[in-house]
Amino acid sequence: APRGLTIELEGEANDYFCKGLSGGTAVLYPPKGSVYNPNENVICGNVSFYGATSGKAFILGPAGERFCVRNSGAQVVVEGVGDHGCEYMTGGRAVILGPIGRNFAAGMSGGVAYLWDEDERARPRVNVGMVDLEDLVDPEDVAELKALVEEHARATGSERAKRILATWEVQLRKFVKVMPRDYKRALAELAAETVQVA
Repeated sequence: APRGLTIELEGEANDYFCKGLSGGTAVLYPPKGSVYNPNENVICGNVSFYGATSGKAFILGPAGERFCVRNSGAQVVVEGVGDHGCEYMTGGRAVILGPIGRNFAAGMSGGVAYLWDEDERARPRVNVGMVDLEDLVDPEDVAELKALVEEHARATGSERAKRILATWEVQLRKFVKVMPRDYKRALAELAAETVQVA
């Protein structure tokens, strides 16, 4: 999906949903009139957003395993993921508004993931070999996260996103930022070089 194209899918998606997303926007939600809780049913298969380079996506419900593997620039909001989420991710943003599986962020060298750790089970499932877990204190991080959650709520009608936004100050304390160490160091070096040039 190139820049300027929006794909809206009412239903479900198989493995490799939005593989190589390159600038467009994708919205995925259950069939209208469904009586099941979208947060309790996987809506897209494994390896969604494999190698995505840019664009945005909003998914009402959880995804399968290896979500956003090798994502290098897409911004994605989903309501839960299986094992090995954000594996080898090098760029972009992933907002997970729900539970994660084991080995999250293994080999993650770039980009940022924001986890809504409502039940405090997410932190032990993160592979901290290359990343640090940080509280959200930077106003730019907070603004970025809130904007993505708001966009997700508008695009999908997510009740979970609406609830988070309605009690934002409380819910913000439940988020954790997954930050690759090398990426953080590179950003700091770039900022220092910019100051020297100025």
